Amino acid sequence: MDAKGVLEYARKHEAKILDLRFTDLPGLWHHVSFPIHQLDESSFEEGFGMDGSSIRGWASIHESDMLLVPDPSTAFLDPFRDVTTLVMIGDVVDPITKQSYSRDPRFVARKAEAYLGFSGVADQAFIGAEAEFFIFDNVRFDQREQHGYYFIDAEEGRWNSGREEHNLGYRPRYKEGYFPVPPTDHYMDLRTDMAVKMEDCGLTVECHHHEVATGGQTEIDIKFDTLLRSADHMMLFKYVARNVANQYGKTVTFMPKPLFQDNGNGMHTHQSLWLKGKPLFAGDQYAGLSQTALWYIGGLLKHAPATVAFCAPTTNSYKRLVPGFEAPVNLAYSRRNRSAAVRIPMYSPNPKAKRLEFRPPDPSSNPYLAFAALLMAGIDGIENKIDPGEPLDKDIYDLSPEELKQVPSLPGSLDEALAALENDHEFLLKGDVFTEDVIRLWIDYKRKNEVNAVRMRPHPYEFQLYYDI
Repeated sequence: MDAKGVLEYARKHEAKILDLRFTDLPGLWHHVSFPIHQLDESSFEEGFGMDGSSIRGWASIHESDMLLVPDPSTAFLDPFRDVTTLVMIGDVVDPITKQSYSRDPRFVARKAEAYLGFSGVADQAFIGAEAEFFIFDNVRFDQREQHGYYFIDAEEGRWNSGREEHNLGYRPRYKEGYFPVPPTDHYMDLRTDMAVKMEDCGLTVECHHHEVATGGQTEIDIKFDTLLRSADHMMLFKYVARNVANQYGKTVTFMPKPLFQDNGNGMHTHQSLWLKGKPLFAGDQYAGLSQTALWYIGGLLKHAPATVAFCAPTTNSYKRLVPGFEAPVNLAYSRRNRSAAVRIPMYSPNPKAKRLEFRPPDPSSNPYLAFAALLMAGIDGIENKIDPGEPLDKDIYDLSPEELKQVPSLPGSLDEALAALENDHEFLLKGDVFTEDVIRLWIDYKRKNEVNAVRMRPHPYEFQLYYDI
């Protein structure tokens, strides 16, 4: 829709409220609401005033005034509000210069798409992200000077199999929750409701299913789109999943590793490049790939230690990315090995379906920054013809210690990933897509508020290890 189309859409559905949304640096949606009569055609150029000083990672107090300019192509009706509410995503603009705000994550994604076209490598990047999440019935957590704990519960959790009160069984075993039918799959109706609401909001759902872990792990796949649209869609995806669960009296988390000794939440990210309506990744080389695709893989693998600072951006991410398990920590590519960082899906021989799947990301990511970083790494691979090496088609568990040493791996912690980003980010600065300011801000924010904050707090398990030492 364009501006006139949005106004007509609002009149047709008798919308009473305009809700404008934007994303902070770590990746959470924020919003501000206005009576619908505040919206007219000029709003799509002049925007709405807001205070940016209270948003994480944004302006200081002396430069807090910002404009939020609605993007008419993102309009939808919020299915969860009592009063008919029109929602749009806004772009953040400096009210003095009228320039896009450099710390707005959506602007970074826009610049990545623009740089792709400027590079001549391609004119479209398509992203398809598969975000997994858990559906729990109850969660408690606290951290104080003299205690720290978390407690999770889910009716479907295997740990409830021995419960004395009303207990019907039918719970997925640990690591065996993939594709069971109801009643073992407790959440088919809930997921279907999520899928329907997503489609009502304009997303295209491809499928939904129970995932591997017990306790309600879920995956809903939505159709790929261009980089910016896919990032917009991921923000909407999370919003719908959380709100439908809330209506059912349940809670959703996209935290990468909430359960000990069971699978975590990934966000496998499929990528492909197109030029003038033709796919660039199909060819006659390994796994049906083109040389361009192999160079793109070379860029992904070379810069993976740096890009995971955006794609696996929490301390908890590295509870999922642990060597020796199914987690994709090995910096290699394969059409068979799911522990490799890059997998080449082989579902379809159609050249239009040829794509790469980067498996380390998780849904705690800010999708605007994560997708932009991956694209910039891939472009760098193509521009510099980076050789990805030989594929890793052997079972990782069958490799000898000597062979395993030859396979590089991802950083083992967020702190290591931030150090890698500190040392390797020139490829992100091309075309002013990422700026030194944004990268420095990201590193400093993550170290101060997450790495150091976790590092200085005693862990509950340390009491079992060390209390009587």
